[in-house]
Formats: sequence, structure tokens, C-alpha cells
Amino acid sequence: MSRSVNKQILITSGEPAGIGPDLCLLAAAQNALQDAVVIGCPILFAERAAQLGIDVAQAIYPQRAALTILPLPTRASVTAGELNPANAAYVLNMLRSAATRVSEGEFAALMTAPIHKGVINDSGVTFSGHTEFFQALAEVDKVVMMLACADLRVALVTTHLPLRDVVDAITAEAIRDTVRITEQALRDHFALPKPRIAVCGLNPHAGEQGHLGDEELRVITPTLNALRKQGLDITGPLPADTLFVPRYSDQYDAIIAMYHDQGLPVLKARGFGQAVNITLGLPYIRTSVDHGTALDLAGSGQIDTGSFLAALELAQTLNTDKDKCHG
Repeated sequence: MSRSVNKQILITSGEPAGIGPDLCLLAAAQNALQDAVVIGCPILFAERAAQLGIDVAQAIYPQRAALTILPLPTRASVTAGELNPANAAYVLNMLRSAATRVSEGEFAALMTAPIHKGVINDSGVTFSGHTEFFQALAEVDKVVMMLACADLRVALVTTHLPLRDVVDAITAEAIRDTVRITEQALRDHFALPKPRIAVCGLNPHAGEQGHLGDEELRVITPTLNALRKQGLDITGPLPADTLFVPRYSDQYDAIIAMYHDQGLPVLKARGFGQAVNITLGLPYIRTSVDHGTALDLAGSGQIDTGSFLAALELAQTLNTDKDKCHG
């Protein structure tokens, strides 16, 4: 990846019928996008701004305004709150173009507004999420989804899998790669020279010494022991039902959960609306909001920009830390 001399953040505006365009407009109205460029449809932004009653100066990149737009036209007309599979290709083109531009160094980092996985799949394209999509584009073997709020960071061994498939996906390789990528990211981007990481067990009570499942004994514990011998500061496997109690979780720089709904409900209960989704292991920095498209709120003006602004600020901060580590 070529190094970027442009410190601007590139933002994908997400599902056109959702609140992504609204978030971009509201943030621009707060003068929060001075160092950002938004990729999306200028007509859509103009129509949504009128619907929201927001008067925001817009310009086509590289010209600068409160809302600087890298133009990409939608495939079909857009009505706030109404999904249209005809615009799925628009969303995918947006993600593909943004990832390419950031990976080539045109922008400093990538931030994404929410998309709707269902409508993309309804269009005939198999799609499981931003994380897996960017991983495939970057042609990297493993990425890690981490969500972070003010007092908790949670990374996942598996992401968007049905529960019946999770057990088979909890392999020594998956655990090892997740821990290593998380540990390296904490060093590089969060300026933590000796990260402290706790790892959840898979089963209730971390398997209760094999009485409630033996994955901890067969797979998780041996893998963590091998990583500890390599000098990593790792604790676990620990029961998830007590690990996330603040007096325990506060002892660690990150917690690694085995699957999506083991770790993320706790984090979102603690910091929803201010949490940020980060993809670790890509050749560029990518952050995102912690929520979905909120179709029922699109065009209403009744939305909270907290997670959007937090994701933008973290993208800027992580990029600065990376430059300090590698520049």
C-alpha cells in the first residue's frame, strides 16, 4: 500500500434508503466533515437535505465545502425508508471504489455508514457484511472485527455465522490469528506497548473443566498457552458471564469473544450510540458506526450522530497513531 499524503478520511454513505445520508448531512451541518470526503450520490444528498430541512454547502471533490462529495450516482430513485434491490449494485460499487482509493493511498482511512445486508442478498449477491467484503477485496487471510467504546474493546474470533456453524469455526488457527492481529493492532494503533488481553471460553462457565463442553480443553487452552510462551499477555479462557463485569473487564485492554452475540451485546449495552466498529488486519484503517440503517428514522431528522462522529474521530486518531508507529 502506498502511503497517503492526504489526511482526509473517506466516508461511504451506506444504504441510500437508510440513515447513512442523513448522518453525513447532519455531521456536515455541525462542521464535522472538514477533513473528510463522502462518497455517494449528489442528487440523493440534495433531496435528503431538503427533506431534513438542512442547508449545507455541497461541493464535488476535490473542491471543498461543508459536505465534499465524491460522486457516485444511484442506480434507481431513492425513497427514505424504502429498500430497493436495484440500488444494491450502487452500494457495492461504493464500497469497492472506497476500499480501492484508500488502499492506494488517496485517502488516509476509511469510515463506513451502515448498509443493509438483506437487500444486497435480495438482489442476488451473496453478502455477509462490510468486514468480509473488505477482507476479500484486500486478499488477506484473516481480519478481526473489534468494537470499542470508552471503557471496553471486544474483538471476535468469528463474525457473521449462524450459531450452528460457530463451534466448527473455533479452531486453533482462528484463535491464534485473532489474538495476534488484535495484539498487534493494540500496539500499532492504540499505543499500548504491552497489551493485556482476556479471552472468553466458548461454553457456559468456560466448559466447567470439560463437563459443559470440551472445546476449552482441546482447542482454546492449548492455543493460548502456546501464545503465552511467545510472550503475549493473555488470560483465559474465562467465563463470559463474569468476565464482562466491569471490575474484571477493566483489567484488560481488550477482550476476545468467540462469537458475535457473546461479546457485542455487552459492549452495545454499555456504550451503544458511542461505540465504534473497527476492522483489524486490513492494509488500511477502517472504522464504522455501531448500528444499522434504521430505515424507520431515515429522513426524520430524529437520529443520534454520536457513533458516526466517534467513528470519524477514531479513524483520524488511529491513522495518526499508525503514522507515529511506522512513519
